[in-house]
Amino acid sequence: MKNNKINKKEMVFSISAVAKMFSVHQQTIRLYEKQGLICPKRSSGNTRLFSQEDVYQLEEIIYLTHQLGINLAGVEMILKLKKQIGKMQKDINKIFSQTQEQLESESQKSKNDAQETFKRLLQLKSANEQKTSTEAPLSLQSLLELGSAAQDEDNDKKN
Repeated sequence: MKNNKINKKEMVFSISAVAKMFSVHQQTIRLYEKQGLICPKRSSGNTRLFSQEDVYQLEEIIYLTHQLGINLAGVEMILKLKKQIGKMQKDINKIFSQTQEQLESESQKSKNDAQETFKRLLQLKSANEQKTSTEAPLSLQSLLELGSAAQDEDNDKKN
């Protein structure tokens, strides 16, 4: 529920000022409030105080009703759908951010795994080159198989 207390630093407008802004009768604005289309805050004396956000909302309502000829039930539906779309967009952005973070994490993990595999292959290659000349050097395929077996052993130890 919206907080109906007014912040003293916030710029507010009276119903008469808002009515003049949009060239509508004050009773029209009261009707929009009664229909639940706007919810201006109230002063301690119960005077309606319209924030800039309320003025923007009222501007949209007046545009929909006076310019496009949409009835109040239609305006209410449009405003509800607009609010739902905003919430859904916020949710989608949150999911997108979470997915992006997860992908970046997985990408970094893959890079680290690739670097570890490369280091292991270099170690195996170095060990192979150090063997005596009487022994036949291992082929690249054999090195890869040894590296894969060593990595499997490392993964088994981690799990």
